Amino acid sequence: MLVNVLFVEDEAKIANFVRAGLKEQGFVVDYCDNGDEGYLRALDNEYDVIVLDIMLPGKDGLSILKLLRRQGRNAPVILLTARNELDDRLEGLNLGADDYIAKPFFVEELAARIHAVVRRSVSDVYDGLRLRQNLLGVGPIKLDRITREVTCNHQAIELTSREFNLLEYLMRSPGRVFTRTQILEHVWGYDFNPNTNVVDVCIQRIRKKIDPIDEAVWIESIRGVGYRFRKPDPC
Repeated sequence: MLVNVLFVEDEAKIANFVRAGLKEQGFVVDYCDNGDEGYLRALDNEYDVIVLDIMLPGKDGLSILKLLRRQGRNAPVILLTARNELDDRLEGLNLGADDYIAKPFFVEELAARIHAVVRRSVSDVYDGLRLRQNLLGVGPIKLDRITREVTCNHQAIELTSREFNLLEYLMRSPGRVFTRTQILEHVWGYDFNPNTNVVDVCIQRIRKKIDPIDEAVWIESIRGVGYRFRKPDPC
């Protein structure tokens, strides 16, 4: 399962080091360096975990956490801070933080904390049903990130691991346009020749599996840019 992380940190050296380390361990990392942008990204996208520095330009980490919980956003949040006072820890936890780690720290420790909070979030069960954050549904297409099952109009679609990861990546942010370079980096996990057509080929394979079941074009080509998963029409 791809673990999608929103990482908000304004110290460039720390940010670069942590991003590289998390990507090496297979995480998909969406990064920004200020609280205002971080808050908007957290509202506009679905993340498995949000890693927030407390001291940020714009909205600080605690303010972001408070606003997200008021909006009903329950993605796990790990707070980072250079301050290790008890009051900070207690305030963050009382606001709904799932974990807390003080600087300096090892990337391996942060990765372990991320895995731990994600495991907790996906293991909660109510009446035998997995929590909604493990299920993605856009229009007639449903994707279960745990069982890795995909259906369209209740019909099962068999996808390869790469096809599943690409579809999941697009479905997490309906309406958002992703460049081929972004898709390569997040789905393939490393840099390809930017002129490669592997993204286009994979998209075509997914479309051929969905099209016979639903005639609508759900994965849209944006000429000269990349692809996006279409938002369903309002009722």
